[in-house]
Amino acid sequence: MSNELEHALAFGPSQGEGVAPSPSTPSPAGLPAGFLEELRQLYDDLGIELAKWGPVCALSGRCCRFHEFDHVLFLSEPEARFLASEAPAPLRPLDAGATCPWQDDRGRCQARQARPLGCRISFCDPSFQEAMPVVGEAFLKRLKALTMRYGLAWNYAPLHHQLRRLRDEGVVQLDLEEPRSPKPWVADHSAPSGLSA
Repeated sequence: MSNELEHALAFGPSQGEGVAPSPSTPSPAGLPAGFLEELRQLYDDLGIELAKWGPVCALSGRCCRFHEFDHVLFLSEPEARFLASEAPAPLRPLDAGATCPWQDDRGRCQARQARPLGCRISFCDPSFQEAMPVVGEAFLKRLKALTMRYGLAWNYAPLHHQLRRLRDEGVVQLDLEEPRSPKPWVADHSAPSGLSA
């Protein structure tokens, strides 16, 4: 990867780096409107970058079944607040970290427009496995710099920790699930034909 590409991925387009943003009215998520605008732009930039790499999503839903596939979704506090305020209501109670509460019974994401960077960068596509951490880290650096520039708390933690905290603060309405096994809404754990798990 060229130095120019690495710099562009890490810092994005020049927007007066180091300049503190002007204050703005907080959103329902408790985030400044300017931050939300820049966060959406960062997500759009990531979409453009991903289109260049062309990873394929098999729509298996495996990325949202965290425990089953030994995955923990981390996100920053501002991303969690954005998700909680912009996504539709979760489809089921929050479990102990096994799954995403926005995954429907067919394995599809119902919070697609509000999903955090970790969801946006995660693909099962074998051809993207080498590039995924490089692209992900570059955009994570941009996200952290944006968060710091606005003086927001970073608090990078697992999704379920963030959602429990936001639930306790009254930011998101989310029931807590009693631990049980197996999960009745996880029907078929096998990979689609032609893909390895």
